Amino acid sequence: MVGLQGSGKTTTTAKIAWRLKTRDKKKVLMASLDTRRPAAQEQLRVLGEQTEVPTLPIVAGQTPLQIAKRAMEAARLGGYDVVLLDTAGRTTLDEELMVEVAEVKAATNPHEVLLVLDSLTGQDAVNTAKAFDSRLAITGTVLTRADGDGRGGAALSMRAVTGKPIKLIGTGEKWDALEDFDPARIAGRILGMGDIVGLVEKAAQTIDAEKARSIAEKMKKGSFDLEDLAEQLAQMEKIGGMGGVLGMLPGVGKIKNQLAAANLDDRIIKRQRAIISSMTPKERRQPKVLDAKRKRRIAAGSGTKVEDVNKLIKMHRQMADMMKAMGKNRGMMARMFGMGGGGGPSEAELAQMQGELAKLDPKALEQLPSDLKDALPKGLSGPKGLPGLGGGGVPRGLPGLGGGLPGGLPGLGGQLSKFPGGPGKKK
Repeated sequence: MVGLQGSGKTTTTAKIAWRLKTRDKKKVLMASLDTRRPAAQEQLRVLGEQTEVPTLPIVAGQTPLQIAKRAMEAARLGGYDVVLLDTAGRTTLDEELMVEVAEVKAATNPHEVLLVLDSLTGQDAVNTAKAFDSRLAITGTVLTRADGDGRGGAALSMRAVTGKPIKLIGTGEKWDALEDFDPARIAGRILGMGDIVGLVEKAAQTIDAEKARSIAEKMKKGSFDLEDLAEQLAQMEKIGGMGGVLGMLPGVGKIKNQLAAANLDDRIIKRQRAIISSMTPKERRQPKVLDAKRKRRIAAGSGTKVEDVNKLIKMHRQMADMMKAMGKNRGMMARMFGMGGGGGPSEAELAQMQGELAKLDPKALEQLPSDLKDALPKGLSGPKGLPGLGGGGVPRGLPGLGGGLPGGLPGLGGQLSKFPGGPGKKK
């Protein structure tokens, strides 16, 4: 691992080690060759403890070349599959740094020489990449802080100048926030087109399939309790929270300002989980027993207000009602989500859905972007029209979602801002 100081070499080394250990089931050893920066070796040791990846014991007074040779010998004796050597960096390029790194490369003969670059440095990163490649013949680059405001335009320049691929990108501070570089998907994100493939991959790696299946079955039966909701919120946090999920969805770029105004951050999810954690097991399984006294106790225990507790209970009740209604008619559910061959729900089923949805807060559909509203069919009519739809019908399908979604997301109270703890309207 090579690069300038402050580009994220040490953290990226730990991320790669964690990825090799958890995903590829490799036995990994990390070693810090940075003898100049204060506490650099100690930093890697701490990261090793956090990721549960072994690090080479620190021996004071050794040169980077001696540490590298000791790491290789320790790896052979210990039966390790991979050794990650975290070399020293400088604030600027200099000859001493290049000689030191070149000596380490010659002595260890690594399979990969990865150059770590900060994507926020812009076009200056190209000069760095060119200098390292001319002396070390790097095998690829890693772009860190790709989740920032920078568009990563330097990535194109580096690829053109060095001819070496960008192998990985760092998208956050957590250990799993490291992704394979895919040009099409990154271009999609930059242009605001979303990255559904990335979202699905992330979900596949983090979500417990068995738990998800169990919750889905309970939803169909209408027995979706607050413990299940807490589990759903925990899984959403693993994927990257609301910001992480919304950022990968197509079309969200168009309502970016509205989302910013709604102030949707991951603290809302944490607050919701705190409320549920302050309940007794009986209260989680039977929310109907929650009276005013219990709600005051839960609010005090979770550091929230009684109104926040009421919002969470309302959100859960709406989700449970909608899932129960959909679970009663499997054919309708399948066609709605594009799983059947019918192409969409029948008129009778639409009327039934309309009746069920009329019980819920109808304002969710009013929050849709204008282009989605225009795409909704106007011909459907019924005794219970939903505001904001002109003709008053339930949408046959939203663009890009196959079968479509019923009247907004369940449990959002009609507006994005109505999450417990969010900036909802004052009473």
